[in-house]
Amino acid sequence: MSDRDDVVNTGQPGDPTAEKDPHDWVTGEEPATGAQKSYLSTLAQQAGEEVPEELTKAEASMKIDELQEETGRGA
Repeated sequence: MSDRDDVVNTGQPGDPTAEKDPHDWVTGEEPATGAQKSYLSTLAQQAGEEVPEELTKAEASMKIDELQEETGRGA
């Protein structure tokens, strides 16, 4: 039994057991949501970067992770 066998997905934001690779998302190829675009815009401005307009949900999620790391705004 590994340490991860007794971990329960709480479904709460930030729960690492709830995370799923964006490449595996069923809706990952859909256009990015308004919330993703808004947050990306904020992060990109802080990072001094430009973000393409037409991102998928999965691409936006990965770019958010990247920019959070770059700006220090991530978990």
